[in-house]
Amino acid sequence: MTVKIDKKIIAYSVVKPDDIPAITPTLAVQHMHESLERPDVLPGATYKVKTPLSDHALYITINDIVLNKGTPDEIRRPFEIFINSKAMEHFQWIVALTRIISAVFRKGGDVTFLVEEMRSVFDPKGGYFKKGGKYMPSLVAEIGDVIESHLRSIGMLKEDGPDEHQRKMIEEQRIKYETGMKAVEEAGVSTFPPEATLCGKCQTKAVIVMDGCLTCLNCGDSKCS
Repeated sequence: MTVKIDKKIIAYSVVKPDDIPAITPTLAVQHMHESLERPDVLPGATYKVKTPLSDHALYITINDIVLNKGTPDEIRRPFEIFINSKAMEHFQWIVALTRIISAVFRKGGDVTFLVEEMRSVFDPKGGYFKKGGKYMPSLVAEIGDVIESHLRSIGMLKEDGPDEHQRKMIEEQRIKYETGMKAVEEAGVSTFPPEATLCGKCQTKAVIVMDGCLTCLNCGDSKCS
């Protein structure tokens, strides 16, 4: 482009390429999407699930991808899930489930809806209680419970439990009830009082009357709060 100079030139100098300051390009923040290429190595975690429905345990592995690594925008998102077991009676639907969940993970966006959807699946033959007294309506629901734990560990889900004062009261009541009890944890017996009822929020038999309110000793949910 030609520039017309109207004023008299009184001095000039030649600018060398080395004198031009380098401009660092601003990289766009990377988000999860289905076209994202899978790295050769992914960090992850494996969870062991033992249910009364089978003599063999399930091993659930969830691998994550780290986006914007080394920047203030670094995040960790689930990328794929694998479920393995010696038991073969659930093989077909478990393989199908892992492929669908992995596809949802790679789509990106808010994948936390999977937790509630899976925990709402009820086995027509009836559910079961995990060690510690937490009720699981189905094996699918327990897989959803594992996914919830993993999403919390990587920061996609936040804790929404009781405040510090409530936690202190609950802990005091928990110690009070646990003192003198001879529950055998290895046998899967609940350490909550025998008269406790099922909590609709965390599905654990840990609801007692505390200060006139039905309160869960496990998650802190209260009908008076």
